Amino acid sequence: MKYSAEQQHYVKFSRDSRAVRDSLDWNVLDDSLADNQRWFTWPELEKLMREPSPYPAFVIEDAGAIDTDLGVLKTGKEADVFLVERATESRSAVLAAKRYRSAEQRLFHRSSAYTEGRSVRRSRDARALKNGSSYGREVEAARWADAEWTYLRMAYQAGIPVPYPVQICGTEIMVEFIEDPSHPGVAAPRLQATHPAPELLQSYWEQLLAAMHAFARMGFAHGDLSPYNVLAAGDRLVIIDLPQLVEPGGQSAGRRAAGPGL
Repeated sequence: MKYSAEQQHYVKFSRDSRAVRDSLDWNVLDDSLADNQRWFTWPELEKLMREPSPYPAFVIEDAGAIDTDLGVLKTGKEADVFLVERATESRSAVLAAKRYRSAEQRLFHRSSAYTEGRSVRRSRDARALKNGSSYGREVEAARWADAEWTYLRMAYQAGIPVPYPVQICGTEIMVEFIEDPSHPGVAAPRLQATHPAPELLQSYWEQLLAAMHAFARMGFAHGDLSPYNVLAAGDRLVIIDLPQLVEPGGQSAGRRAAGPGL
């Protein structure tokens, strides 16, 4: 996709609209995108907001890439997951984008049990959270996204079977799309929806135990580990919904989640 030098300059704004459009960082090239598209955001992100290296083969780093929303993949209590195609003229990859809702839109009413003990750095944010203002609700959604991003990176680097974390931008996390090996292009089903044969079931059990032990070595337990939060990608399991990691020894929810065996 090539543009003339003239096209690549910002449009000259009128005096009345200049401030508004500058605040949105609007560019003439945006007019070439459909409503469900946006320019690739990866180059603008800080290092810790991008995926850990080494990068898998599906990761695209080209600043000219375009992200296209393909539709909703899954709805949840605190966030929705969308299917996104990231593409250049020569390459494309499908990713999953988890977008957190604001507190007033969230259906998960026990979130405080999982954010217990997590502090915010800025006093303004702490006051907004306490007062329940509209800004405070945005801060709360960002806290969930930040928590999941941090835990995803930690878990992936510890060798725990989680989706590869690609990037975080605001309240959106983009991760590896977990495909069903038996049905290319189709999302892997949740463990709850499968009926594995005895040998595969035994393997799944062993994988879950290994993951739980690995979480414990990190000092955490998954606060909501269930067949609904585990994907069955053929003969391997992938654990999702990482913001609900808790410290077993320091939180009441963590002690309940860990149980007597962990």
